[in-house]
Amino acid sequence: MASYHRPTELSHAFSALAAQDLTVIAGATDYFPAQVGQWTDHDILDLSAIGELSGISSSDDYWRIGAMTTWRDLMDDHDLPICFDGLKAAARQVGGAQIQNTATIAGNLCNASPAADGVPPLLSLDARVVVADRGGTQELALSDFMRGNRRTALERGQLLTEILVPKALATGRSGFIKLGARSYLVISIVMVAGLVLLDERGRVRQANLSVGACSEIAQRLPALEAALIGQTLSDLPDDLVSPAHFEHLSPLDDHRGTAAYRLDAAATLISRLLGELSQ
Repeated sequence: MASYHRPTELSHAFSALAAQDLTVIAGATDYFPAQVGQWTDHDILDLSAIGELSGISSSDDYWRIGAMTTWRDLMDDHDLPICFDGLKAAARQVGGAQIQNTATIAGNLCNASPAADGVPPLLSLDARVVVADRGGTQELALSDFMRGNRRTALERGQLLTEILVPKALATGRSGFIKLGARSYLVISIVMVAGLVLLDERGRVRQANLSVGACSEIAQRLPALEAALIGQTLSDLPDDLVSPAHFEHLSPLDDHRGTAAYRLDAAATLISRLLGELSQ
């Protein structure tokens, strides 16, 4: 018979993980749909009762997003600065209201779907994650935590406990655009996210741009980011965004769109996003 664990303390969760192989669930909004039509006997570790994993807090250098923080928690936090606008825009695209009320931001990362809505905006926020086990904790850049389609850096006995966003980005303008077959309740064909910091003359001094659903994991656009430095967003050259900036992406052909369409759409959405961030 399958076992079900719902500890109220993080230390008890680590003890359970050390004792046996467990399927970890948070909001379980990815887990349950995957079980439709199957007989399942997974031993479950449910993190939903561990209070210390919930909520958004602030330290000297980072905002800390607990692993059990839901998309609704994020959307309802009116104290967060404008650099979170892109992540909040992504939150509004994660399923419907019931999913947003239950699904967790960390669960979106651990599920590691190429079309995970939370990954591109968190990449543009230079997010880091905290991975913990009974022996302690370690920090990883989000880009190092995501290893591929449904693959992360988590090892047996480890949990992602929080996400860190640097406060140095507080004044950054940020945004998110998702392309799907319809406006809501849809898997992304392409999505883009970005954050720009401007100098006192209104010129770009830092640009963080990312594209999702065009590779196994979302990718930053380093060449385009570099090309934007010193530019004025409201007066960008027409040819600034070029196909060369997207050559490192590896989109698939599938029923939602061809690889060529995805690359063209990514360039169009990035140009549109930069226009929105110029406002």
